Amino acid sequence: MKKSIQTIFMTFVFGLFFNAAHAMGSAESMAFTEQAWKEAQRQNQVTLLIVHADWCPTCKAQHKILSSYFQENPNSKINQLIIDFDTQKDWVTHFKAPRQSTLVLYEGDKQIWFSVAETRKDTIFKALKNAENAM
Repeated sequence: MKKSIQTIFMTFVFGLFFNAAHAMGSAESMAFTEQAWKEAQRQNQVTLLIVHADWCPTCKAQHKILSSYFQENPNSKINQLIIDFDTQKDWVTHFKAPRQSTLVLYEGDKQIWFSVAETRKDTIFKALKNAENAM
């Protein structure tokens, strides 16, 4: 059976995101999709939404902190869904993110933490640890 170009492309893109997620310190990190979000809600998972822009220095600082957290906690069950601030405006608006560098933690469909431009390691670690402990 021949694979369509779209199937091959999507497999390639997923591979790129998986590799990027692994480099971030957790294989649970991936680009935000409505399907991934709905599945996380359906399974009542703890999910960290990361509203990110490549050009944002605050986002880069958050990335370092989040990488550190997930490297120090390799068994973390927190899913990470990265919302691209520049290309996923509908979702940025949906989650009421006022700007890039917004972090939002959900347990299932319940928001449990919301932060904008937070770059204090101890504050981010505490929010993630509290979410882990509530699981």
